[in-house]
Amino acid sequence: MSTDPAPWSKLEEIKQQSQFLRGQIAQELAQPTDHFEETTAHLLKHHGIYQQDDRDRRGQPGPEGQERTWIMMVRVKIPGGRLTADQWLLLSALADRFGNGTIRITNRQDVQFHGVRKVLLAPLMQALHQAGLTTLGACGDVVRNVLVCPAPVADGGIREQLFAHTQQLTAHFLPRTKAYQEIWQGAGSDSVCSTGQFPPASEEEEPLYGTNYLPRKFKIAFGLPEDNCVDIYTNDLGFLALAEHGQIRGYEVLVGGGLGMTPTDKTTFVALAQPLAFIRPEEAIPLAEAVVKLFRDHGNRANRRRARLKYLVADWGLQRFRRELERYYGQPLLPPQNLSLIGLDHHLGWHLQPNGRWFYGLYVENGRVADRQARLKTALEQICQQFRPGIRLTPMMSVLITDLAAEDRSKLERVLREHGVRLSEEVPLVRQYSGACVALPTCGLAITESERALPGILDGLEDVLARLGLARLPICIRMTGCPNGCGRPYNAEIGLVGRAKDQYALYLGGSFLGNRLGFLYEPMVPRSQIVPLLTSLFEVFSHHRLSGETFGDFCVRTGPESLRHLVISRDKTN
Repeated sequence: MSTDPAPWSKLEEIKQQSQFLRGQIAQELAQPTDHFEETTAHLLKHHGIYQQDDRDRRGQPGPEGQERTWIMMVRVKIPGGRLTADQWLLLSALADRFGNGTIRITNRQDVQFHGVRKVLLAPLMQALHQAGLTTLGACGDVVRNVLVCPAPVADGGIREQLFAHTQQLTAHFLPRTKAYQEIWQGAGSDSVCSTGQFPPASEEEEPLYGTNYLPRKFKIAFGLPEDNCVDIYTNDLGFLALAEHGQIRGYEVLVGGGLGMTPTDKTTFVALAQPLAFIRPEEAIPLAEAVVKLFRDHGNRANRRRARLKYLVADWGLQRFRRELERYYGQPLLPPQNLSLIGLDHHLGWHLQPNGRWFYGLYVENGRVADRQARLKTALEQICQQFRPGIRLTPMMSVLITDLAAEDRSKLERVLREHGVRLSEEVPLVRQYSGACVALPTCGLAITESERALPGILDGLEDVLARLGLARLPICIRMTGCPNGCGRPYNAEIGLVGRAKDQYALYLGGSFLGNRLGFLYEPMVPRSQIVPLLTSLFEVFSHHRLSGETFGDFCVRTGPESLRHLVISRDKTN
């Protein structure tokens, strides 16, 4: 599989010996324990399940004396983010029955359940299957959920064509192993699953992925130059559509994006995808397969920190990568047309659909659907029951409520207000364009807070921006609890990256459109100092910006050293 001369990593050995992701999952699932062994936990990721523990309770003895309260995160893969009202209602009910009562929308248009106990995994997975939903391919070393703009806007059918290609790619790259069906659809019965006795795995079971699947996860997105709501440059493989007269004429192929890094390992880095080729629409699947196979065969299987496609592109160079890809593809590739991004729309508020009906883009803070200060979860349940809309999830972790009659617009707004939910039009722009990863208390990789910290930071900035006359300027702030970059902070105008408890690296100068990385401005900022520091930066920006200049463009034009000088001078005069 791999040409890397170094020994395989431990996880590669685990995958190879798992009998196509079966391992000991069924046997351990049947045991009356509250967690899985480490080897099994690694395999569970390929089934859409992460074993975690409640970090808020770590070190507090549980009922049986354990120092960890074990829980699972279950991620449901939703290609293109499209759900029916009944499916949303089921997901909402399952969150109450099996999870912590909340739904988390991800920036890959997935849905996550948090706080699921091991004993409840099997009935949850069976309920999802019965609703036509799956967790297979939502996690693990495979092609993950494919992103596409979910908005049903009047564009001559372009987004519907993109969605059709998304569905085709999703089906093409879905793992073929029967392990998922054997374990989760038969769990708790007298089938082979409950005994853990499976027939021998056929070598043909995974014709594309093979016994070891991919070296790491692989992310694909379809996008449009006029609307980069999918953040296409952060993906391993991107298809940027060139459309004319209601038809997609072709795709600009982008390769090598990825925002994970390890600060202590200087060989790791963040990268945005680069233009590689231009293809016809019908070439998308065979070209994607060629890229995935190349990554499968040449990706780093010794060091998972350097196992993403971006490192292969960087180590080989774009020209060698192109030559190798042409070998896999079987024919020369046309050069890219260097399409440029020109817009970004998060599709919040009211929009007219081509069929004469309406959709409403509802802002969801950090993607967390819950009944807290506002009863958002209950409001969405009532909306689904009363109006029977379509539900679509956006890569900015919000919800589009689609196919509404004109006379239902005021009724829907009334439901939201009755449950204390702010209308999207009332949410400040800095909030609309910002977001955070989950981090504490559930993510095992989190170093510090993110989802629970960003709202307070935005609270502190809203008055500042209003005072400076910047409230009507969209500014993108993203936060993560560790350097892995799940919240995509590195290409945001302002990126906050957890580096220690309540300490964050501050990145500035990413593009509002998502096609430029920011630079490291401060390596360690205490959480208590984030609002004061950003206040100083915004004051400098308001005084020195050019007409129409975005905050990210201002930071790049000014540069880090000049920015520091301006901030110091401003602080001395105040």
